[in-house]
Amino acid sequence: MYIESVPNRDSPPAILLRESYREDGKVRKRTLANLSCLPDGVIEGLKILLRGGVAVPSAEEVFTVERTLPHGHVAAVLGSARGSGAMTWFGSAPKELQPVLLAMLVARLISPASKLATHRLLHDDTANSSLGRVLGVGQCSADDLYAALDWLHDAQPLIERRLARQHLVGSTLVLYDLTSTWMTGRCCELAARGHSRDGKRDDPQIVFGLICTGEGCPIAVEVFPGNTADPATVAAQVAKLRTRFGIEHIVWAGDRGMLTSARIEQVLKPQGMDWVSSLRAPQIAQLAAEHGPFQPSLFDERNLLELTSEHFPGERLVVCRNPLLAEERARKRGELLAATEADLAKIAAATQRARNPLRTEQAIALRVGRVIEHFHMAKHVELTITDTSLTWQRRHEAIAQEAALDGLYVIRTSVPTQQLDAAAAVAAYKSLSHVERAFRSIKTVDLHVRPVFHYNAQRVRAHVFLCMLAYYVEWHMRARLKPMLFDDEYLDEASASRASPVVKAVRSEHAKAKDASKTAEDGLPLHSFRTLLQDLGTLAYNVTHTHLNPEAKIILTTRPTPLQAKAFELLGLNPACTQ
Repeated sequence: MYIESVPNRDSPPAILLRESYREDGKVRKRTLANLSCLPDGVIEGLKILLRGGVAVPSAEEVFTVERTLPHGHVAAVLGSARGSGAMTWFGSAPKELQPVLLAMLVARLISPASKLATHRLLHDDTANSSLGRVLGVGQCSADDLYAALDWLHDAQPLIERRLARQHLVGSTLVLYDLTSTWMTGRCCELAARGHSRDGKRDDPQIVFGLICTGEGCPIAVEVFPGNTADPATVAAQVAKLRTRFGIEHIVWAGDRGMLTSARIEQVLKPQGMDWVSSLRAPQIAQLAAEHGPFQPSLFDERNLLELTSEHFPGERLVVCRNPLLAEERARKRGELLAATEADLAKIAAATQRARNPLRTEQAIALRVGRVIEHFHMAKHVELTITDTSLTWQRRHEAIAQEAALDGLYVIRTSVPTQQLDAAAAVAAYKSLSHVERAFRSIKTVDLHVRPVFHYNAQRVRAHVFLCMLAYYVEWHMRARLKPMLFDDEYLDEASASRASPVVKAVRSEHAKAKDASKTAEDGLPLHSFRTLLQDLGTLAYNVTHTHLNPEAKIILTTRPTPLQAKAFELLGLNPACTQ
């Protein structure tokens, strides 16, 4: 039997229940009933019954959605982590810890939190994403995460060696910089008070140094006590590259606070390493005194000038002048001098007031000292303090000497011109901005290395290393997802078109068009990396079953939106295939 719809001229079609039979070798059919008067839902149910199915009043009675979890960002990050080599990194871990390590890595990108919060994110009962179910760690304990962290600490040298061999073979330039982050609690032996890059003077901190390739890809990270000075970390990193990674010769790029003259003489030169760094302000003044004042006309063509000095034997010095930087420094110095004089005027007025005047040289000096220390203008102001008065005047000669060096900075390098010309040396030094971007991502924007709750020094080191591995995955994802992000896809071409590497970096015309329209060439909206992950997270992972077999779970993922489909296409992934 079957149901057939028969056209009926201008009237609604006739819905007939028919059966076919064979007579005299021919197939014939006859009508058993006219169903035209029945509702459409009943007719559709009869069609299902005749095909051997089961007709029910509603889909909810046979099909139940048990759980819906955000999934798209998990699929994107998990697939990218595997493509970046995460399975090889964790391949030597105990079998039960391998999915836990991978889950911790992915969780750092999609929802950075403490290890206990990550455990809740993974557990079946409290999960807020599909990560725990996809990796089969939905029933893991918090102790499993700590055990995985302990294993990661021991495996760090091996993983870093693998990354170095992959990215530093044939390379000549590595970037190294240092940052700090404050600690929660005071029980960790690494926590100490030192120079805080975050302005957290009251909290103990740790210091960690990051080694990257010239393009900004992270290779290794090292955690030091919070009171470690920047130059003191260089020797450990040089030894790491030579002994652990087996790299004999490389060019180090570091800022002037890191690669000081003492570190160059005591560490880099004895190891046969080259360097790209810069001079401090007193050294620049010394160089200006040696070669005469650097007139702006010397920098008319390329804003840089290469020379040598007897104070830096065997090194090439590239003097750079940035007019915008010169204007900014002059403006800032003028404002600081004005603010200093305004506060000094208040103190001078206090010494002359009729009621309760400020008296004694010591009391006046204490108040003056606070002002001078706040604005750092002692070198530009000459003070005269007595028991009853305060006067001052500007040191015009010192101000003029400093103003003559406004906008000037000097790159120092030991690399011969044949390997690295002056412009390339400046570009190499400026590439330290890649490390600064990594620090921003690890500390604030994406990965949130803090707050650090661990008391054990080994776990603190493993935690920071986990954040570095997460940034390694993010770095590769960003490279693939650039057409969907506000990132400049043609930055290298835009940099090459500049008259000089000294001038301010500019975005390409393509990037400016993206900034203006906020959309990609295909009309889809642009994202930051964080908001793109949030958008991908709306692709859901549904755990369902039927009443016919409640124990058999059916996994259904929602259909990707055009934007989500584009992201997975760029990453070369299928959100439905995450095993």
